[in-house]
Amino acid sequence: MSNTSRTTTTPLRRVFAPVRALFVGDASAGILLIIVAAAAMLAANSPFAAEYKQLFYGELTFTPIAKLDDLHLWINDGLMAIFFFVVGLEVKREMISGSLSDPASRRLPMVAAAAGMIVPALVYMAVSGGGVYSSGWAIPAATDIAFAMGVLGLLGNRVPASLRLFLLTVAIVDDIGAVLVIAFFYTPTIKMAWLLATALVLGLMIGLNRMRVSVFWPYILMAMVLWYCVLNTGVHATIAGVMAALTIPLRRRDGNSMLEKLEHGLAPWSAYLVVPIFGFANAGVSLEGLGIEAFTDPLPIAIAAGLVVGKQIGIFSIIFISDKVGFAPRPANASWVEIWGISILCGIGFTMSLFISSLAFPQQPMLIEEAKMGILTGSAISAILGYIVLRLTTAHPAADCDDQGQQPA
Repeated sequence: MSNTSRTTTTPLRRVFAPVRALFVGDASAGILLIIVAAAAMLAANSPFAAEYKQLFYGELTFTPIAKLDDLHLWINDGLMAIFFFVVGLEVKREMISGSLSDPASRRLPMVAAAAGMIVPALVYMAVSGGGVYSSGWAIPAATDIAFAMGVLGLLGNRVPASLRLFLLTVAIVDDIGAVLVIAFFYTPTIKMAWLLATALVLGLMIGLNRMRVSVFWPYILMAMVLWYCVLNTGVHATIAGVMAALTIPLRRRDGNSMLEKLEHGLAPWSAYLVVPIFGFANAGVSLEGLGIEAFTDPLPIAIAAGLVVGKQIGIFSIIFISDKVGFAPRPANASWVEIWGISILCGIGFTMSLFISSLAFPQQPMLIEEAKMGILTGSAISAILGYIVLRLTTAHPAADCDDQGQQPA
């Protein structure tokens, strides 16, 4: 290509790069969630608000499982098990052969994720004052992988690869923490008979793994039975997804990766169908009858503060301390301002935060609505602020790169 041709096409490439980034790479799933959240808000505050509410919360005329008597429950307890199954597959792969397999490399993401859960919870409790709001402490503790990576994807190659890997790893460890929180802190009662049945089914699935059964259907069938058992234990049914995923063999007898094939097959369905459906069913907040005081109540402010303030303070501080004392070095080729920008992006807490809010305030729809306002507000602020910081301060300009990320000759 001639220099003249390159001169005329490069400015166009720069102009349309942000648009192209919306539909490729890491950005697309995050952008879809933004659209879904906006659509849910419009639906909940439109002339069709009653139909929106009836669709998800109206009692079903027929349901094969009595406990799941509306579409909202089927989505949160049933469909989301697929999301947790994919999370479990990703966690197992990362622990065995990925970025969490090396003790030295997982040190920093693990302590950062822990600080990124503890500090937001402390900020939440301090702002909310506890009391009736105390059960919501874990709502601002979760980072949404798709949303955060989506915003990062909009920046193209401006952000160094080490920070992308760091954000992804922190979000994965964060998901592990969120699953444990749900299992241990949001399980009011446990039915021992069903717990024993769960242990039996899980044991059979582990046996399939030990026998190196390398076809999918026995695992899928047993996973469905496991889900039903967990549903009846009192533990949230979606935990079955993580438990089942951990029994999937990493490799077949022929050496091909069974786990990765299943993960790659299900990940698009989870990112582009399951999570958007969940988001549309849960992100709709009706503003009817709510005055400005609803936005200034302790609950939404506490959640937003936990996400925006708690996340960046917790994560940035622990990275700085770990680097200075020699416990774990900061991500390579990353400036402190870039690390601060990534810490802010960790305050995007859409999927898991919405999920936990429904568990934190059962039978309290007003508090759930207020929690949603805090989640959406805090996540939006974190996304916008993190993007601005990284866009204005990064030393890795994508605008000077071609489509393959190479510097023009």
